[in-house]
Amino acid sequence: MDAQTDGRQTKAYSLGAIIAEGKTKKIHRISGETDLVSIVAKDDITAGDGAKHDIIPNKGRLATATTCNVFRLLKACGLPVAFEEQDSPISFIAPPCTMLPYEVVVRREAHGSYLKRTPHFAKGQLFPKLVVEFFLKTKDRDWKGKPLVCDDPLMDFTEGGSQIRLLNPAKPIIGQEPFLTLAASDVLANNDEWKIFPEMRRIARHAFLVLEKAWQLEGGTLVDFKVEFGYDPKGRLLLADVIDNDSWRVIENGHYIDKQVYRDGGALDDVAEKYRLVAETTGHFHLPQQRIILWRGSANDPTDAFANALGDLKDMMTVVTCSIHKEPVAGAAILNRMIQEVPDTVVIAYIGRSNGAGPTLSAMSTIPVITVPASAKEFPEDVWSCLRAPSAVPVMTVMEPSNAVLAALQILSARNPMIYAHLRAEIEKRTMNTIAI
Repeated sequence: MDAQTDGRQTKAYSLGAIIAEGKTKKIHRISGETDLVSIVAKDDITAGDGAKHDIIPNKGRLATATTCNVFRLLKACGLPVAFEEQDSPISFIAPPCTMLPYEVVVRREAHGSYLKRTPHFAKGQLFPKLVVEFFLKTKDRDWKGKPLVCDDPLMDFTEGGSQIRLLNPAKPIIGQEPFLTLAASDVLANNDEWKIFPEMRRIARHAFLVLEKAWQLEGGTLVDFKVEFGYDPKGRLLLADVIDNDSWRVIENGHYIDKQVYRDGGALDDVAEKYRLVAETTGHFHLPQQRIILWRGSANDPTDAFANALGDLKDMMTVVTCSIHKEPVAGAAILNRMIQEVPDTVVIAYIGRSNGAGPTLSAMSTIPVITVPASAKEFPEDVWSCLRAPSAVPVMTVMEPSNAVLAALQILSARNPMIYAHLRAEIEKRTMNTIAI
């Protein structure tokens, strides 16, 4: 028997024993399944390490909807996520994970505890390169019998080092000494665990970038989020647990629409409305259907440079071979049909000699056309037929195939979270954060 969830047909699962229970969710075994569990959300909401606690009717349903919307998008973008399907309004199915004791926080702007650690920053200080922080996940201010001054302390460490220093995340970093220094062996499961820290950082950054663009497309601004990781039974590192409205800060029209409203003492009805809004908005998250058409005049024109530049995105490219000079009617018919099929398209015209195909394709369509003069190195004068285009012919000219591909991806990334994350991740590798003191 199948279950109906948000319009999707899903398999019905029978819940078994509770494996673990936290403040906002329970994890159940699934009867007859050894490689799957059910994550069941509760209606509880807490803040201040549980010091503040309330029940919001339907919060579990809204939190589950948000997490499933987010995980579907991340999974569609190729990220390793502990998510299979939503099986009920308040639960989803996932592989069981051995969780790692770290909270990974990614920040685009300075908010919350970051301002307490860096009081010289203004609220909303923008970081051109994402800031990634690791916190040790603890409970009851204790770590393996060692007392802590706070839960979830900030970890200060050198990857591969022998020590991990713990700092109070609510105190200024400048002038603060670690309140406890642990041997790395007291935290890491084994010496090889250091090797996964760069991968956790990479996955967390990439997930943030995907969601950053998804929120931009819906009129919101994702300023930070918190994620956790675990190993599935096959030993794969997965982004696990949940990503819901408790996990991030999102601003819309200058106001928080996340758990910060509750932390700041907002009325429960207002908090509930924010959670409803976020669940509805994340339901719009998706990857658009897009295409890059590589238009060439002859089957002898090589396409390897373009495919290599696209890399993992090469499946987006469709090669069309048609001489606009010799077969203008056939070319127009092909172009119009392909735009009708996938309206969100960019054309790269790789044409030698007169190069007139690029301007012609541009004049007969509403989509961006980038022309690459294939013979410009041998015959530099050929480029002028692309550059000196007549009126109402907005063709763009790029000399290098790799830059033409990049330009096409930049155009498409304005509407595509996956492409945006792909491009932005490369940019941030060469970006540095600076601030005037």
